[in-house]
Amino acid sequence: MDHSASKQTSTQLPPSMERLHAYWRMPYILAPKDPDAGGNPFTRITQSGDDAKEYILLRGTHNFIVMNRYPYNAGHLLVLPYREVARLEDLSREERHELMDLIVEAQALLTRALRPDGFNTGFNFGNAAGAGIPSHLHCHVVPRWNGDTNFMPVIGNTRVLPDSMDAMWQRLHACIEAE
Repeated sequence: MDHSASKQTSTQLPPSMERLHAYWRMPYILAPKDPDAGGNPFTRITQSGDDAKEYILLRGTHNFIVMNRYPYNAGHLLVLPYREVARLEDLSREERHELMDLIVEAQALLTRALRPDGFNTGFNFGNAAGAGIPSHLHCHVVPRWNGDTNFMPVIGNTRVLPDSMDAMWQRLHACIEAE
């Protein structure tokens, strides 16, 4: 983080107010909003062959765990099938069972690596429910801490992330390797 920016003062802001920089946000803002533009990123990343670059942490037979590129909180993971399906009922029994097992594994991994006090875990099905990629279901696993900055997205339209994506991938991946 560039600390020089936080030392600058503005005549419009109290001197005690600090600026939060979210440089990671600009690629999200500039990304095409048309779901057909560029194809499905969830299927594309599994084919790259570079799990570290794509932030894929764990691959199962039918599903995988990946870090969310636009996280709500540090360590925000997604668990999803390789196959593009929109609804849980579209998954085979084996895919559903492994999906649930990997959700449990994602929480266990985050517990080992980050020691959160709790989790938000869930799905958004369809545009109306807030699904960013409604054609490919995915489960959010978001670690939470007592006193974390959960008010920031609501009040300040800002997310506070204390670690970079690359550093977080290294930290989480090290826990997988240690198992």
